[in-house]
Amino acid sequence: MGWAARLFDKRDTWVRLLLLDASGLTYLIFAAREDRAVSTMQWVLALVGFVTVVVLSQRPVVNLLTQTGLLVVALVVVDDPLINVVGSSWVLGELVVRAARPWVYLAGAALLTAVHLSFTLDVLDLILPIGLPLLIGLVLRTSRELAEQAEQRAASERRAVRADERAAIARELHDVVAHHVASMVLRVGVARHVLPDPDPRVGDVLDDVHRTGTAALADLRRLVAVLRDEGATPTAAALTAIDPGSLPAALGVAVDTARGTGLTVEADIDDAVGTIDSVRGMAVLRLTQEALTNVAKHAGPTARARLRVAVEEDTVIWEVTDDGGAAPVPATPGGGHGLTGMRERVEVLGGELTAGRDGPGWRVSTVLPTGVAP
Repeated sequence: MGWAARLFDKRDTWVRLLLLDASGLTYLIFAAREDRAVSTMQWVLALVGFVTVVVLSQRPVVNLLTQTGLLVVALVVVDDPLINVVGSSWVLGELVVRAARPWVYLAGAALLTAVHLSFTLDVLDLILPIGLPLLIGLVLRTSRELAEQAEQRAASERRAVRADERAAIARELHDVVAHHVASMVLRVGVARHVLPDPDPRVGDVLDDVHRTGTAALADLRRLVAVLRDEGATPTAAALTAIDPGSLPAALGVAVDTARGTGLTVEADIDDAVGTIDSVRGMAVLRLTQEALTNVAKHAGPTARARLRVAVEEDTVIWEVTDDGGAAPVPATPGGGHGLTGMRERVEVLGGELTAGRDGPGWRVSTVLPTGVAP
């Protein structure tokens, strides 16, 4: 019944009714050519029916009442009311398919039945004008309802599968990744205290590793909490927030971390970034961290990178470029999922990520709307 459901789609109602009008007009024209009398009143009733059936296509109850009224007049004043009989019957079928409650189309069928019985005592004459549209409409209505129920069951099953996957990922993050990160953070902290008079440069590296590991551990715990929350939306993990006022400092730390790998980073950060909402602030921070990491990985530690974050009117403009460094920039990113994750994070917030060659180097940028709930 898929083809029938598409044929009787609500969006195409006016197309169906125009075709119905065309068939009725063809009937009248050929009837006149065959020397069968087509009275002026018959033309008038037919043309009024042709117009109103299309004009009222989005109001099936009013349409049925109108076509039924025209049918009553046609049964009284013309010899061949076929046009109005077909029009009222077709509109009854449309009402059966589209009515929100069964009593609506049942009342319409009862009204049309009463009209026909007022002019004929033969119950068999009701099969085509009443029974057929009721049957076809009920079949289509039942088919649509079954399809909706099947889609609801499939959606419920997909949600259950996603819940199981989220729980499995949460267990792996907690039991494996978070455990190892916590162990590394602990060992770095112990090393920092047990090394006798370490070189200041070694101490700075250990402190940086400890801070980075501690931040990663906090992020992992936050993600585990999101994954274990059954009420969380599928994009909740991507919408982790940051205190807006701390964003400039966090971006500064990300730049300093990149410089610690040997990169030369020029940062142009608008002071107004501290005023954007917390969700987009976290997105900007994560994009910056990932982009600078990619520069170090693909262009090498001798590369020069430039970070630009600006707030203009209702948008955040973010961009990272590099000069390619000593290593050639590949035509496509490496085998990781960094760029994919960046694109998904941006799309969740209503933006679009652009990435590609920029001279000898690489450029990645986006424009994010501010202050709009994703």
